Amino acid sequence: MRSIFDNSSSQWVRYDSYIWQETDGKLYLMLAENAKPEIYDPLKNGKQAVIDALNIGRLCMSKKPDDIIREAILEFAQNYGMLGLMTALPTTANFMDYEYVYLPKNRFIKAETMATEEYLALFFPNEKLEVTKQGIESKWDITNDRTMIALAMAMSGKPTAMNMSFQRGYAERFDWLKQQFTDWIFIFSTSLLYYEGSDDEETKELFRQAMSAFDGNAPTYHIELRDKPTIVWDFHSLLLMIQMMFSTMLTDEKNPLRLCKHCNKVFEAKRPDNLFCSAECKNRFNVYKSRNKDK
Repeated sequence: MRSIFDNSSSQWVRYDSYIWQETDGKLYLMLAENAKPEIYDPLKNGKQAVIDALNIGRLCMSKKPDDIIREAILEFAQNYGMLGLMTALPTTANFMDYEYVYLPKNRFIKAETMATEEYLALFFPNEKLEVTKQGIESKWDITNDRTMIALAMAMSGKPTAMNMSFQRGYAERFDWLKQQFTDWIFIFSTSLLYYEGSDDEETKELFRQAMSAFDGNAPTYHIELRDKPTIVWDFHSLLLMIQMMFSTMLTDEKNPLRLCKHCNKVFEAKRPDNLFCSAECKNRFNVYKSRNKDK
């Protein structure tokens, strides 16, 4: 069966430098002062993004020190960009067209509705945005930064809020990011334990209920006539792209996601019976097993 991402394309923005900064007692991931943007297609390396995200979640679930987790998230951001939580959480990425942001049940914000300006402040903790709203009309001023103007023009067909999430000053909370990566590895572990763990029916029912919580906003798409017909996915957050790609990998019987039997890292198996992420891990496991057998 062809993947839904065959002959597909999308757009996201990553910068070459990110930092951690504390504001009002909360730690945020944000752009370094002179960070330079790059527009890229996240689907080109989407599977690796999923695997990297799951392995960060593995660090979180195994309660590694926060400095190790922060370093892993920083590297992830430099490879793929921020998750785009601001546009991932609401019912629509076009929330700038409304006076209020509507939020389905999520792990981060309990309120079902928030004033748009109040919601924006959650992701711009260090500066007051030059945004003027009058009812459903909004005006966003970025005239002081040529790089940001050029980026906004390049992404002009995207929702305003998505464009804003690529600008300087945008930030995502560490505790929220840590929770999101943990949620992904929890879903993967649930699937693993359901099929490879206990046969107790009550336990399996708990796993089924846990999996039912794995959902999210559905992306839209359109088709462009390039060198061949191409599906262009309108992912308004990197989070949604990872979620969709993760879903296809989780249900792939030919190349399933696995935990390496030696190093315990998540990897995509080239065959259903692969137990190791590399020949090196397989050799190390066999050497370790042989030494313990002789004792």
